[in-house]
Amino acid sequence: MSQQSTEPSTEPSTSASSPRVVPPTRPAKRRISPVPPWGLPSARAARAAVPGLLLTAVGVVVALLVNRMVPGVSALIVALVLGAVLTNLGLVPDSLRPGLQAAVKTPMRAGIVLLGVSLALPDVLALGAPVLLVVLGGVAVTFLGTLLLGRLFGIARERRLLIATGVSICGASAVAAMNDSAEGDEDDVMTAVAIVTIFGTLAVLALPALRGALGLAPATFGIWTGASVHEVGQVVATAGAVGAAALAPAVIVKLTRVVLLAPLIVAVNLWQRRDRSIPAPREGGASTPERARPPIVPLFVIGFLIAVAIGSAGVLPESVLGPVSVLQTVLLSAGLFAMGTGVRLAALARSSGRSIALGALSTLLMLTVTYTGLALAT
Repeated sequence: MSQQSTEPSTEPSTSASSPRVVPPTRPAKRRISPVPPWGLPSARAARAAVPGLLLTAVGVVVALLVNRMVPGVSALIVALVLGAVLTNLGLVPDSLRPGLQAAVKTPMRAGIVLLGVSLALPDVLALGAPVLLVVLGGVAVTFLGTLLLGRLFGIARERRLLIATGVSICGASAVAAMNDSAEGDEDDVMTAVAIVTIFGTLAVLALPALRGALGLAPATFGIWTGASVHEVGQVVATAGAVGAAALAPAVIVKLTRVVLLAPLIVAVNLWQRRDRSIPAPREGGASTPERARPPIVPLFVIGFLIAVAIGSAGVLPESVLGPVSVLQTVLLSAGLFAMGTGVRLAALARSSGRSIALGALSTLLMLTVTYTGLALAT
């Protein structure tokens, strides 16, 4: 994205009677602090990170306990909300920030990599070409349609990109994965996650009630649920309300959408690199320096694809898959808890009206496209 320079120009005025007007400086957005991808931190930095990492560990334990007591509530969402509540109650002092910043990216990326182990490509291919086309078409139409609607609503590109990814792929974890490319700030991330949580929860309540009115068989309802509902946990809750005949296809279809996260991130990074390779014009005819471009294929995406290959090969026994699933939940919860502590709800409430409207339309678009596709395919 091109950025207009906010520094006063040193070029002489072309007219003594027409002084140049220097554009006002815009306040910097609060970005989620990057973590160096390589190398070990210094001893001083490691000591400074310990308190924040301990708070993150406590937050993860609480999220897992809530999920155990109320299985229908995702541990990931509990972790995110808990972090946001603590910081907005003033219970997260600045001394904890180094550890929380360290917990944002690395655990999240590792959790997304482990998510790939749960996927089995033979199960995906067994769905058949018509269902796969419905899934692919639903993701593509919803993602691009959300970007277009967000632009019409005047929503910043970073935020609409995160909302589009969360709705079309797999909720909070997809939002966090895409943010490396989107470079949204903390409010952008929290808004996108809140939207997929709100509308995904509404789907859990509404879709089972609609099944009878729409005349959907349990298996078809499961496919529709997996192709349209946002979070994996929400898909399980929605399809589980109908029974095992709906649950199995719902989970397979949902994980098929998760597979599409990797190529989507690659496509967005190619788009971002092309956009940033064009120097933005500055007043007076000069050009701004080229911004750093994201890698075409991030390392964690490569790790995710390797994990998919391992999961598809069926070489891991159930005794290993169980602990891997738990570790995946722990890592994703840690990243989302730390992310939540950077959110200011007052700012979120002031700026999210149009974003909520976009989330509602995006969800309706996903439901409509996938239902229409299934009606035509079956």
